[in-house]
Amino acid sequence: MPMMSAADYRESLRRLKPRVFVNGQRVESVADEPLLAPGINGIGVSYDYALRPEYEVLMTARQGTSGRTVNRMLHVDESSTDLLYKLEAVRLLCRETGCAQRYLAHDGFNGLFQATKRADEAHGTAYHARFLEYLHWFQDNDLSIGICMTDAKGDRSRRPGAQANPDVYVHVKERRADGIVIRGTKAIVTSAPYMHELLVMPCRTMTPEDRDFAVCCAVPVDAEGVTIVSKPAGRPGEAAAKFSAKYGQSVAAVQFDDVFVPWERVFLAGEHEEAGFATTAYATHHRHSCIAARAGFGDLLIGAGTLMIEANGLDPERHGHIRESMVDLIRIVEGFFACGVAASVYCAKDPAGSVMPDAVFANVGKLLLATQIYDMHRLAHTVSGGLVVALPGPEEDHNPETAGSLAAVLAGRPDIPASQRREVARLIEDLTASDTGGWYSVISLHGGGSPEAMKREIWRNYPVAERAELVERLLDRGALAQGEGESRRLSRQPGRCCATGCEVPALPSRGLGEPAPLREDPAARR
Repeated sequence: MPMMSAADYRESLRRLKPRVFVNGQRVESVADEPLLAPGINGIGVSYDYALRPEYEVLMTARQGTSGRTVNRMLHVDESSTDLLYKLEAVRLLCRETGCAQRYLAHDGFNGLFQATKRADEAHGTAYHARFLEYLHWFQDNDLSIGICMTDAKGDRSRRPGAQANPDVYVHVKERRADGIVIRGTKAIVTSAPYMHELLVMPCRTMTPEDRDFAVCCAVPVDAEGVTIVSKPAGRPGEAAAKFSAKYGQSVAAVQFDDVFVPWERVFLAGEHEEAGFATTAYATHHRHSCIAARAGFGDLLIGAGTLMIEANGLDPERHGHIRESMVDLIRIVEGFFACGVAASVYCAKDPAGSVMPDAVFANVGKLLLATQIYDMHRLAHTVSGGLVVALPGPEEDHNPETAGSLAAVLAGRPDIPASQRREVARLIEDLTASDTGGWYSVISLHGGGSPEAMKREIWRNYPVAERAELVERLLDRGALAQGEGESRRLSRQPGRCCATGCEVPALPSRGLGEPAPLREDPAARR
């Protein structure tokens, strides 16, 4: 089946009848709802770009388990090259749309590809083959899926199984011969109203007592018992929203009210350890993708800042403070993107046959962008000037009593029309100083997990003990001398019983010791 276009995608939504509410009103057709149009536009770009010859290498990939060409946003990565191309594809989409949205499918599928294989090996289940069948069907039909990971959570001091109201976490209510019945609420689901399917995933590590909450399954968006309560996508219909009236994304709470899921769509159901692994694997893939997404957003700020500097009549070559601010903005964007590149190059082969981005670099990159998004906004404001928030609304552009006088005094360089300067100023306002700008800040800070979650992963995966041994060796163990049989003062990181870990394949050298061998080009195997 050929891949869909944006028009095909929009038409496919008309065949679905999900139960969706936006701003307190029931939506009869998501494809024709103005409040969701910016989100549908954004998803549509991921479809159309995959059909453009100049983007074919980035936007499509050969799925190794089927041999078929699929959209890059649905592909399971097999090599560091795949990871690098995914980074570039997400950045390409996000510099056009602000947030590509559909890359979450990639992250969920890659995490599940790994987790289902582990579950089969540990428990003798058949989840992996079941997931592959679903994956191939999904790829062949070129669909879009919403990742339902973050639960409502309730009392954060209690585990899922200890909540007073179990429905704050999605859980298995009933097991039947033909499937399971799930119930509960996922609180933050990107683009849920205009998806074809919903992928329910666990959002945290689980204990045996939480096994009913260790569930992963795929549900049609219009399945009986599913209710989607959503925000509008972007700022549709607002004249001042120069960017987010065209591209945006909705975020929804999704309620599962005794939803039946047949076994062929169930990928975990009680395997609490593998559910925790699925959460972590998804998080690593997603943080790697987020790096590229915010780099694309950074491209928009760098481009808009450059145009605003020109319109203001300034020259970075002569005005050092402007040049310094622009270089700081570039440094931030390319700095965290470089972590994504490093995570791709130093990826590890998973036992399932796919590859995992290096967890340290992926989490460092995501931590950098999460905490520096506010600096990105500040620097865009610095180079743009106060006109960004002081500019009168676009209605005044056509007011015969004020338009002429405002155009005369709000112009910058005489060879750049005042209207163009206003357009750029409003775009920067939309991206950084509107409710959309605030949304980008919060989603950058908490999307893919809070900064604390990233710090935990960095600490868990970084070989701190190896670094301590390096210094001990240089000091002839003088500083940390220990008697025979005495335990080390600094233990190794969890899961690290030797220098490279028990299950992780040998990684390329990071400048210490032997040089890394060249990786096999996946194209050579085809």
